Amino acid sequence: MMRIGLFGGTFNPVHCGHLEVARDVLADLRLDQVVFIPAAYPPHKVPDWVAAAQDRLAMLELALADRPYFSASDVELQRSGPSYTIDTVDYFKAHYYGQSDLFLIMGLDAFLEIDTWKSYEALFKAIPMVVMSRPDKGQQTPANPRKQIETYLQTTISNSFHYSLEYQRFMHPLYQPVIPLAVTALAISATHIRERLHGNQSIQSLVPAGVAAYIKKRGLYR
Repeated sequence: MMRIGLFGGTFNPVHCGHLEVARDVLADLRLDQVVFIPAAYPPHKVPDWVAAAQDRLAMLELALADRPYFSASDVELQRSGPSYTIDTVDYFKAHYYGQSDLFLIMGLDAFLEIDTWKSYEALFKAIPMVVMSRPDKGQQTPANPRKQIETYLQTTISNSFHYSLEYQRFMHPLYQPVIPLAVTALAISATHIRERLHGNQSIQSLVPAGVAAYIKKRGLYR
């Protein structure tokens, strides 16, 4: 059985931080592949400064071209309307039925508002979730991501979630596991990159070279 991680997002633009955390998840969970899935119409994103979906897909393909364990999918670009995660998960489950173990990869901030997502209860039943968190060295009292996840799960989703020390994940009798995972902390964000581009500042080392060249050629985020 293949082990495949589904990594959705706006990727506006994809940057080196995305690639680094995907490498962490790939290694820690011993995945065979991470599939990056750009949202066509992100339901939780304000549309200002969001590049066209085809541009964001093209940048992903450039960023992943020499990384054989990563790939990009246009599944959400092929659907009309907002890009709902449950629809994407259902697609991949049908496409890989009986062939692969699938994992949904997301950041801690996104996970902590998952109860606002379409059919979120069905999502918990459909696929194990990997919740990435970065250690915050700038705080005097660093947040405890595992505790944040535990509190959220038990107060918002179901108080039957419990943490298994043996399996290093939150378990539930009816829902799929939730796997907390610490990933590499890089001081890179898509917002910061867009702001630098808008101010005609360099983004060298923040995005792969091919992505930087594409942004320049297309005049994106100016």
